Amino acid sequence: MKVLVTGGAGFIGSAVIRLLVGELGVSVVNLDALTYAGNLDTVAPVADRPGYSFVKADIRDGAALAEIFSAEQPDMVMHLAAESHVDRSIDGPAAFIETNVLGTYRLLEAARAYWSKLPAERREAFRFHHISTDEVYGSLGAEGLFTETTAYAPNSPYSASKASSDHLVRAWHHTYGLPVVTTNCSNNYGPYHFPEKLIPLTILNGLEGKDLPVYGTGENVRDWLFVEDHARALWTVATKGRLGEVYNIGGEAERTNISVVRAICDLLDELAPSGRPHRELIRFVTDRPGHDVRYAMDITKVSNELGWRPRESFETGLAKTVAWYLANRPWWEAIRSQSYQGERLGLKGAEK
Repeated sequence: MKVLVTGGAGFIGSAVIRLLVGELGVSVVNLDALTYAGNLDTVAPVADRPGYSFVKADIRDGAALAEIFSAEQPDMVMHLAAESHVDRSIDGPAAFIETNVLGTYRLLEAARAYWSKLPAERREAFRFHHISTDEVYGSLGAEGLFTETTAYAPNSPYSASKASSDHLVRAWHHTYGLPVVTTNCSNNYGPYHFPEKLIPLTILNGLEGKDLPVYGTGENVRDWLFVEDHARALWTVATKGRLGEVYNIGGEAERTNISVVRAICDLLDELAPSGRPHRELIRFVTDRPGHDVRYAMDITKVSNELGWRPRESFETGLAKTVAWYLANRPWWEAIRSQSYQGERLGLKGAEK
């Protein structure tokens, strides 16, 4: 089997590739445009393995996609390429519409054209797996969980663009018969996470003795999913999921943002003591515009139908994550010195 992974130099995509190539021996073509968050160092552990190849391309380029499908002849697409940071979408929504909506459309059309010409047996086996987010569902109150039938109610430019891509994938299945599965995941964390997200930003700022910014009161709740657990879930759905179905993937690890930051501080006190408690660096800052209150996933469907459950608790996953950043300074120091220095994003929306 050969799998075309879009966005394979990103955080989740690279975890998928390390799993497929490094552990399962699956052939992978990594398609990535190498934008600010794309980093081939994330797949360095498997880049020299047989069956791995990289193609630099943009999913908005239909002609390039057609050439890649023709040349590589994949049996499956795992579509992870996306603009993914909410704060960046507030400052510049156009890139999110172009990549997440138009790019997904171009990829669907290239996949459909390729799939429609495959021999019957390969056509029957082909899969298009679209990877999305829990943010398409909007915000939960104090109780309840997102299920696969929860109505869409996206509240940020990012989540609106992902909701749009989800609808396109659904339509291409129902209209054209393209064999698709879709997954919506909760917040990921783990090794190789780009430093602008909450957990890596807190770790790195803490190591550097900088302020640890927490939006609002820090009481917003997220369900945290270790990225390597997510990668296994994605492969499970891609190979076993029912066509046309949606599967929610979460870590069953709800935490307030402030509790996450405090847990990181405590781990840093233990693993990289600085002479004073890291909690003293916590600073509450102006909240994100339209900040959703709570996300939480019901994973009953993927657990009962496909037998997947997360292996890591939040505590074990977070400890592994902090230890990884401590052991891999060259990886994140290169990013901090070049493409992202830890500045806050999304302030344009707050100026209104």
